[in-house]
Amino acid sequence: MRISLNWLRELVEIKLSPEELAETLTMAGFEVEEIEDRRTWANGVVIGKVLERQPHPNADKLSVCQVDIGTGENLNIVCGAANVKADIYVPVATTGTYLPKIDLKIKPAKLRGVPSQGMICSLKELGLPTDIDGIHIFTQENLPLGSDVRPLLGLDDIILDLTATANRADALSMVGVAREVAALTGGKLSIPEPAEVSIPKKAENLALKIADTQACPAYIGTVIEQIKIAPSPEWLQQRLRAAGVRPISNVVDITNYVLLEWGQPLHAFDGDRLKSVAGSENLTIGVRFVNNGESLKTLDGQTRTLASQNLLITANDKPVALAGVMGGEETEVHQGTQSLVLEAALFDSVAIRRSSRSVGLRSEASGRYERGVNWAELEIANRRALSLISELASGIIVQQEIADTRPDPSTWSRSIALRLDRVNQILGPIDLGEDTGELQKQDVERILTALGCQLTASGEDSTHQPTWSVSVPPYRYRDLEREIDLIEEIARLYGYNKFCDTLPEKAEAGYLPLDEEVIRKLRSFLRAEGLTELIHYSLVKPGEDRNIVLSNPLFVEYSALRTDLISGLIDAFQYNLEQGNGALNGFEIGQIFWQEEDGLQETEALAGIMGGDISVGKWSKSGREQPITWFEAKGILESVFRQLSLQIEFQPDRRDDRLHPGRTASLWIRGNRLGIFGQLHPQLRREKGLPDSVYVFQLDLNVLLDSLGEDEILVSTFQPYSTYPASDRDIAFFAPVKISVVEIAKVITKAGKDLLESVELFDEYRGENVPAGQRSLAFRLIYRASDRTLTEAEVEPVHNKVREALVEKFGVNLRS
Repeated sequence: MRISLNWLRELVEIKLSPEELAETLTMAGFEVEEIEDRRTWANGVVIGKVLERQPHPNADKLSVCQVDIGTGENLNIVCGAANVKADIYVPVATTGTYLPKIDLKIKPAKLRGVPSQGMICSLKELGLPTDIDGIHIFTQENLPLGSDVRPLLGLDDIILDLTATANRADALSMVGVAREVAALTGGKLSIPEPAEVSIPKKAENLALKIADTQACPAYIGTVIEQIKIAPSPEWLQQRLRAAGVRPISNVVDITNYVLLEWGQPLHAFDGDRLKSVAGSENLTIGVRFVNNGESLKTLDGQTRTLASQNLLITANDKPVALAGVMGGEETEVHQGTQSLVLEAALFDSVAIRRSSRSVGLRSEASGRYERGVNWAELEIANRRALSLISELASGIIVQQEIADTRPDPSTWSRSIALRLDRVNQILGPIDLGEDTGELQKQDVERILTALGCQLTASGEDSTHQPTWSVSVPPYRYRDLEREIDLIEEIARLYGYNKFCDTLPEKAEAGYLPLDEEVIRKLRSFLRAEGLTELIHYSLVKPGEDRNIVLSNPLFVEYSALRTDLISGLIDAFQYNLEQGNGALNGFEIGQIFWQEEDGLQETEALAGIMGGDISVGKWSKSGREQPITWFEAKGILESVFRQLSLQIEFQPDRRDDRLHPGRTASLWIRGNRLGIFGQLHPQLRREKGLPDSVYVFQLDLNVLLDSLGEDEILVSTFQPYSTYPASDRDIAFFAPVKISVVEIAKVITKAGKDLLESVELFDEYRGENVPAGQRSLAFRLIYRASDRTLTEAEVEPVHNKVREALVEKFGVNLRS
C-alpha cells in the first residue's frame, strides 16, 4: 500500500525522518519497498501568470508568451501547448531546474529563432497522471507569483510503498498504519471521528434480502438523492493520486478515499439505473450465490460467465455486481447520476476469495475482504462516506436499510491469558549494554497498551511472575488469537535487534545417520556392479496372499500395497524387453507391506533382477549372446557382500514357486535369514516371454543393517600381510551329491583353522568312473603362518586332520 506522509501526519504525530520511519516499519514487519520523494519532481518549479500570448513568427504550433513569476522582470517563454492563453496561472520551470520524470534540465535556448527562458509545464512533465493534453492551468485565483507549486500539486509529499503481511488486514488502511506508527514511535493519534448524519425514519422504496447470512453478515444500503456529480476537490484528488488511484468523480473518489482511510470497501450504484434493471420503482437489494447460466458485465468492460461460487449483489433478483469484487457496468455512477444507493457491507473472506479466483479478477476491495475487514468499523466508514457525499456532492439521505446478523459486539474482541514468565522463556534475555536482563512487567504493559489492548492483572503464576488477561481490540481480532501471538507482538515492538544472540558459538559438522551412510554405500556398490536403481509405485493390483487393500483407492489397478519387490521387477524386465530396450539389470530399495494376525506389518527391502548378456558389445564373441550364468549372478551379490565385509551363507531353498526349485538359495547371516536369490522358474519365464537366464534376489534391509552395525564390521582393523611363503595342498574325493560344497568347506576350515588360510573348490566331475549318486570334488588348501616359513612336518599333521574330518563327517572316498 502507498502511504502519503502528508496524509499520515494528519492521523498520527510523526517525529522521525522518512528514512527513519521506513526503517522502523520495516524492522517491525512492514517492509517499505520504496521511498518516493515527490519533492524532487518539481524542485525549482514556481507559479507564473501568462500576461500575453502571441503566435510564433516561424512556427504555426508554437506560441510566444510573456510570463510573470514575481521577480519584476517578465520571462519570454516559447510554448507548444494548444491550451496556453493570457491571464492564466501556470507552473513554470525556471532556468536551471531539473525535471527528473522527463530527465530534462531547463537551459536558455532559442526555438525557431525566438529565445525561451524557461518552460510552462504539464502535469505529466511533473510526474503526475492526467488526461489533459497540454499545460496545467491552476483553477485558483490570485495565487502568489513565484511561490513553490509543490503544495498546490501535492508534490510536497513523500510516499512510502509499504507491504503488509497476509495476517495484518488492518494495515491496508491509513488508520491502521497510523495506529501501528503510534505504537512503534509513541506518537499521538488523531483519528477523525466521522460526523453524525441524519437518517430519515420513514422507509420508502428500498428493501434488503440477504439469502446467505454467513457469506454476508452485515449490509447497509443508503439511498441518497439530489446528487451533483463533479470533479473532487484538489485535496481529495491529491490524496488519491498519492495512493496510486486515478480520480474519477466526487462520488467514486469518496468511496475510494474511505477504502484507503478505513480499509472498508464501499460501492455506489446509480439509483435510477438500478430501478431500470430491476424494472420497478421499489428496489430489493439482495445478496445470493449465482444460479446456473448467469453472467455479468463488470466495470472493466468484460462480460463474465459466472460460477456457482460467485456471490452476487442483485436488484429485484437481477445481478448488478460481483459482491466484494467489482460492480456492474450497467449500474455504474456516471456524469448524469442524480441518485445513489451506497453499499457498505461485510462479506466472508473465504466466499470472496473463491469468487475472485473463479473469474480471475482481483481488486482493491477483494484483496481487503480476503484478508478480513474489521466488523467494528463498518458503521464508522459508512458514516464517513455519507458525510463526505453530503459535503462534496450535495447529497441528501432519504432512506437507510440495515441487515445485520453479526454476533453481539462483546464477541468482536477476545481475552487472552498472558504470563510474563512465558514471555521471557520464549524471547530470551535482552541486551542492556554491558549486561543482559529480562523484559519487565512495565515493558509488557506499555507495548500491549500501545497496540490498543486492555490489560487486567490476574495475579501470579507458580513462579510468582505476574499474569494478565489481555483484551484484544476488534481491529486485531483476526491475528491475535493465542498467547504466542501476543509474545510475537511484544518482540516486534520492543525490537528484535534488542534481544541477545543465542546461536551456538560455532557450528558443528553435519553427518549422516549410520543407516543412511550404509545404504548410500550399498547403492554405490550395486551401481558399480552394473545395476541401475529402479523406483516403482508401492500400490499394486490386489489378489496376492496377505495383501493390505486400501479402503479408498484411486484406481482398482492401484488398490493394494505390495508384499514384495520381486513382482514389480519381473514386470519391469518384461516391459523393457517389449519396448526393445533389452535385458534389464537393476535394483530397488523400498517398503513392503503385509498382514499378520497381530496387525499390519511393514519393512524395507532390497531387491534386484539380472538377465541376458551383461557385456557391452558382442564383437569379441562373434556377435553371439552369452547369457549370464547362475554363478556369475551369484558373484555379483558376493562381490557386494565382500565390500561390506559380510560372510553370507547360501542354503538350498524351494519355498518361492516363482523361482527354479533347483537353482534357488536362501541367504543367511549369523543364523538370521537375510533373503533369497534364484533363477526364475521356466514356466513363469515362458508365460512372460523372458529369456532363460533371469535371476532375482530380495534381501531384508533391516537384517542387513543390523549385521553391519556390529563393531568388528563397522570399524575396520588392519591385519598385516604375511611376508612368508605359503604351502598349498590339493585334496580330491568322491562325495554324495546331496552334500553341499558349503558344508564341506565349513568342515575343512574348522579342522585346519590354526594354519589354513583359504579353501577353494577348483574342480567338479560327474560321469564315468564316479559312483552313482556321487561327484568328484577337488579343493586347493593354502597353509601359511604369519611369523615363519612352514615346514613339511608342520603342514602334514594339519592336512591329515582335514582328511580325517572329511571321512568322519561325510564318509567321503579320498582320491588323493
